[in-house]
Amino acid sequence: MIQRINIKQKELLNKIKERSKKNLEAASVRVLPIVNGVKKFGDKALFEYIEKYDCFKATKNNILVSKEEIKRAYSKVSAETIKAIKEAKKNIEEYSRLQLPKEWSKEVKKGIRVGQLVKPLDSVGCYVPGGNFPLVSTVIMTVVPAKAAGVKEVIVCSPAKEDNYVMYAAADIAGADKIYRIGGAQAIAAMAYGTESVCKVDKIVGPGNIFVTAAKKLVYGDVGIDFLAGPSEVMIIAEYGNPKFIAADMLAQAEHDLMASAVLITTDEKLAEGVERELNKQLNELNVKSFAAESLRKYGAIVIADDIDSAIDMANGFAPEHLEIIVKDKSKVIEKLNNFGALFIGEYSPEAAGDYVAGPNHVLPTGGVAKFRAGLSVLDFVKMPTVQELSKDGLKSLKGAIEKIASVEGLEAHKKSVERRF
Repeated sequence: MIQRINIKQKELLNKIKERSKKNLEAASVRVLPIVNGVKKFGDKALFEYIEKYDCFKATKNNILVSKEEIKRAYSKVSAETIKAIKEAKKNIEEYSRLQLPKEWSKEVKKGIRVGQLVKPLDSVGCYVPGGNFPLVSTVIMTVVPAKAAGVKEVIVCSPAKEDNYVMYAAADIAGADKIYRIGGAQAIAAMAYGTESVCKVDKIVGPGNIFVTAAKKLVYGDVGIDFLAGPSEVMIIAEYGNPKFIAADMLAQAEHDLMASAVLITTDEKLAEGVERELNKQLNELNVKSFAAESLRKYGAIVIADDIDSAIDMANGFAPEHLEIIVKDKSKVIEKLNNFGALFIGEYSPEAAGDYVAGPNHVLPTGGVAKFRAGLSVLDFVKMPTVQELSKDGLKSLKGAIEKIASVEGLEAHKKSVERRF
């Protein structure tokens, strides 16, 4: 059911990591006409694509979720669910505020003061996938940090669905200013370029299917994006542990979709055998097990490592979205780990806690992207422009160096802009 491999079989893990790249290229070809159509024809093209792909007859009067609908949504959602959403919002908001960078100013030399300002973006669009169930957590994870950063207008786009009450309530609790019934590549294009009914934003964030990801890639440059997210993945490094817990976390990842990946790296062969038994047992206990079984078969693996250092090297090379570690010396291991989207330490830190309410964001880099950036955070919603203030004496102290470098670069006007002041 799941592949058991030796740590030296790196080609298999590379295949898992690269599993969606060809699909993205193909999706880009299909998505380009949609993006260009919405960009050129606005609402006309947008409404046609919504009807075609979301089976919803969109008009300028119903594309925006009304305040009355949002108010009614609260009465359709249980008090326990509302309470859980508010708890998640509180934790994520608190974490986001702790992440906020600080403004600073310092005189680094007499007459030369430099510093940094922190300015929120003006507008942000949050994409929330439709899927089989309402992704309440994605609403909170995208809207809350944007609002914590001080973004003036935060909109949410999600495919039109009947009785989508919990999503509307969650978006309102999170602080969204507008909620639009738009999904797919057409939603990305609408937010990137604006239409008669949808306001243009400065940055688009949030996960989506391969077509949403392709659309984000196409509009990047005309609008900011967070990153290109592929199929979800978890890697677990375990020197010891309870096979039931580890198998449960692998299945929690595998149930996302057919391309989800769950990989265990362990130095203990008995643990590997125990996890494999538990995977088979727990799969039979799931109500919906088709996604989990298939994704484990295709993109799951149990890897036997010679030692903890080889396990760490493999994790750094893979750069997983989620990385769980159950190890004897966590400080030593963490010091050597460098590439991951989110780290979960110990047997009682399941990925599910981070997915929902612990506080850190669950919109994370996949497919090796964690080698060069971390997950979504409040930092994605602010700019940090620099500030310089020089006195005459301060500029004079730099005059020689400025003139020399300007001369080397052949930029005479740069040199003279300083010379003329003296």
